Amino acid sequence: MPKVAVIGAGQVGSTAAMRLAESGIAEIALIDVKGDLARAKALDISQALPLTSSPCKVTGGSDYELAGESEVVVITAGMARQPGMSRHDLLRSNAKIVRDVVTSIKDATPDCAIIMVTNPLDEMSYLAWRLTGWKRHRIMGMAGLLDSCRFASFIADKLEIPPDQVDAIVLGSHGDTMLPLPRLSTVSGTPVTDRLSPEILRELEERTRNAGAEIVSLLQTGSAYYAPSACIARMAQAIMGDEELQVPASVLLDGEYGMRDVFLGVPVTLARGGWKIVVELPLLADEQEGLETCANLIRKRLVELDEWLEGAR
Repeated sequence: MPKVAVIGAGQVGSTAAMRLAESGIAEIALIDVKGDLARAKALDISQALPLTSSPCKVTGGSDYELAGESEVVVITAGMARQPGMSRHDLLRSNAKIVRDVVTSIKDATPDCAIIMVTNPLDEMSYLAWRLTGWKRHRIMGMAGLLDSCRFASFIADKLEIPPDQVDAIVLGSHGDTMLPLPRLSTVSGTPVTDRLSPEILRELEERTRNAGAEIVSLLQTGSAYYAPSACIARMAQAIMGDEELQVPASVLLDGEYGMRDVFLGVPVTLARGGWKIVVELPLLADEQEGLETCANLIRKRLVELDEWLEGAR
C-alpha cells in the first residue's frame, strides 16, 4: 500500500489525514513537532476505521523516519492566520518552519511529491522547490482547487442549486489578487455568465477572494480546515492513482502563460508522481493582465524570500 505523510497535526493536517485514511487509498504518517499530539490524533483516526472498509494503517509522532518511502508529502505545518492578518504576514515565520520541514523530508523520502498547504502558499511552494532542487512537476501548492470550490459554493448558494452542478475556476495567487473566471465557469454545462448578472458575479468574486478571511474572522481562533482537507485528499488520491485529474494548483511556470520562475495557480493535470502538464486556457486580454499582476506581486515577495534564504545559510 502506498504511503502519504502529513506534516502538521493541526486542524488542516489531521482532518486531511482522516479523509485519506477513510478513503483506504494509503498508509498515513502524521508528523508534528508535538509528537504526542500527532500520536493522539493518529490513534483517534485509527479507532474510527473499524466503522469503515478502510485497511489503512495510521501512525503518528515527531520522527521524520515515519515518512520514509512516502509517495506524497503534504505540508501543513506553520502558524495559522489570526483575525486581521493577511497570508503574506506569515512569510518569514512560516518560511523558517517550512525550511526545517523540507530539509527533513528531503532526507527521509527523496522520491516523493510535495503538496504545499502552508501559507503564504505560492511563496512556500517556491521555497520548497529552491530547497530541494527537484524537478518542478514534483512540487505543487494546494490553493486554486480550494478557491475554485469556494467560488462554486457561492454560485450554487446564489442560484439555490446543488453545488455539484457548478464547475468554477479560479487562477492566480492564493490571496487578495486571485482571479476568479466566471466566463469559464459553468452551471450544468451552461456559462455562469448566462445565469447571473455581472453585478452579482462581481460580488461573488470578491467574496471568494475574502473567503478565507471570512472564516478566520468568524472562528477567531483558527482558520478553515474542512474544505482545505477535502482538496488535499483529492489531489493526493490523483497523484497516487492511475487517473489524470485536471485542477488548478500553484506550480512553477516555465513559459506557460508567458511567464517563468514564479509559482502561480493555473490548471494542471495531476498524475502519478506529481503534475504532468500545465493547461493553457484561452484568456482574454484583461484576464491575462490580471494573471500577470498576480505573478508580479508574488515575484516581489520572492525577492524578499530569496534574501532571507541567503541570509539564513
